[in-house]
Amino acid sequence: MKRKIFLHNQEIEYKLRKSKRAKRMRIAVYCDTSVVVTLPYGIKENLVEKFLSAKAAWLLDKILYFKKYGKLIFIKGNKIEYRKNKEAALNLVEERVNYFNKFYKLKFNAITIKRQKTRWGSCSKKGNLNYNYKILFLPRHIADYIIVHELCHLREFNHSRKFWNLVAKAIPNYLDIKKELRTKGLYLQ
Repeated sequence: MKRKIFLHNQEIEYKLRKSKRAKRMRIAVYCDTSVVVTLPYGIKENLVEKFLSAKAAWLLDKILYFKKYGKLIFIKGNKIEYRKNKEAALNLVEERVNYFNKFYKLKFNAITIKRQKTRWGSCSKKGNLNYNYKILFLPRHIADYIIVHELCHLREFNHSRKFWNLVAKAIPNYLDIKKELRTKGLYLQ
């Protein structure tokens, strides 16, 4: 359902989407400047405006950024695109996982390439590493960061200091790359 809110004297239209799978409220700003707020079931709708107000600076910054540069970083994909690039993405990811795992020596079950809208990668408790096929289109340093990030979850299934220290062993500038991902807003569609 479409809603509107005024933030810093600017009217922002957003779509409110309720989700059974969501664990926390989140905001997504897409390259067409559309805003979607995901609300987990059980959380009251009246908290959405407080949440948006608390994130106003970030939200307005993202909207401004996408008005300026959105078309430059839009990574679009469909089923045909996925089928065409899945094997190349798997080859890239396997090669980079094997490269970094010479250092980490972690055991994993399988590497899978998926077509996802909101994730670059994930790691399951069973030791499966999952990556979005669009990783193929990212600059190498960002792709490597995502690959190492998920690989490190095999040892530390959280985002603790130990986890980030583990990431830093292979990607010492991971903070810069995280910032780049946030500021460039490499969103999936």
